[in-house]
Amino acid sequence: MSDQFQRIQLCGGVHFSSVTDPKFKHNRITANMVLPLNRDTVTNQAVVPFVLRKGSRVCPDFTQLNRRLCELYGANLSCDVSKFGGYQVLELSIYGIDDRFAMDGQSMIASCAQLLTEVLLDPNMNGGLFSEQDVELEKQQIIDTIESLINDKRAYAMSRCKSIMCEGETLAIEKYGYIEDAKRITAQSASEAYQNIMKTAQVELIFVGCGNPEIAADIFAKAFGGLRRSPVAVERTVTKLSADHVKETTDEMDVAQSKLVMGFRTGNITSRREFGATRMMVALFGGTPNSRLFTYVREKLSLCYYCAARFDRLTGLMFVDSGVEKRNKQKAYDEILKQLDVLREGGFSDQEIVASRLIMQNSLKSVGDSLGAIEEWYLTQIMGGECYSPSDETELLEEITREDIIAAARRVTLDTVYFLTGKEAE
Repeated sequence: MSDQFQRIQLCGGVHFSSVTDPKFKHNRITANMVLPLNRDTVTNQAVVPFVLRKGSRVCPDFTQLNRRLCELYGANLSCDVSKFGGYQVLELSIYGIDDRFAMDGQSMIASCAQLLTEVLLDPNMNGGLFSEQDVELEKQQIIDTIESLINDKRAYAMSRCKSIMCEGETLAIEKYGYIEDAKRITAQSASEAYQNIMKTAQVELIFVGCGNPEIAADIFAKAFGGLRRSPVAVERTVTKLSADHVKETTDEMDVAQSKLVMGFRTGNITSRREFGATRMMVALFGGTPNSRLFTYVREKLSLCYYCAARFDRLTGLMFVDSGVEKRNKQKAYDEILKQLDVLREGGFSDQEIVASRLIMQNSLKSVGDSLGAIEEWYLTQIMGGECYSPSDETELLEEITREDIIAAARRVTLDTVYFLTGKEAE
């Protein structure tokens, strides 16, 4: 990966970032609309990118839009909704071959950027309203998506734990919103949400690929330059640094395998070195196949079907999630905390440090293998107010010592314990 990251401001509230690497044959251009998570608006906003994906004024229906994509050598237009810290990010992306592979000198970058601009800024609206049929279709899709979360019990348990842990904070708000709000979505409410998005969102345009990003930057600069907008400021998400007390919640559902999720706060991380140490500590604790949780809780003691730790770099929250038998809940809970105490006391080997570091560094190298992974990496950096490359983080990990890891573990406090179990005794 070349790590040629560039970032410029096109106009107020609109930035254009690019990462180029000649090994690719395609380019991916994404418009990310960044908005603070708000319980009252999140659901209506979530439906907007999916309605936009249906067409534009130039290509007013799905058939014509897809015909246009076929003309662009099978370019792909996609959309999604993501959550970065306390922000909802609405994504519209186009993926297509580079200019050098097109016939007759056609600029694929310009064509793709123009099409993305049309879909985003000149949607198919009649009298300022989206098509009722399009909205109804995507409204049902949002409802189905929200309802499907409960079918993935592992993801559901993680979501519930985070909601309980961050109650009263924007972090607790779901990225797709809520079913009761989704059922009230109309063409009017979705259209109003679109207008609000285009007026207030910070827009992060990201170009990743092998081509010339300046071609796309010029098109976006002209498209956004004449708009009157009042974008909201995007600031780093702030949450509690440590837990005052431990909250415990148990839900009963029709599940065969219970889920134990433990939410931790990782303290006041004041430097890049402390951040790297926290990342290493989480990997050593439960983030790799040679971690303490995998080796001891799962393999040696057979207390869990799975047991892993993950760290949210934008919020400083750490979660340990595990699948357990109901009768083993307390044993698993005790052993997870015991392994954290092992880290606090320095009871781990140098070989464990080396193995965890190598696994993390190998994962960082793989970021450059995918346009989507590169884009996600740098959007996360932007949302955190930074611009470090995977290579920068690889070098940072080399600096982390045993003492740094111990200090990071000692900053961790348990905040929330969530247990999802069956209605009947197992």
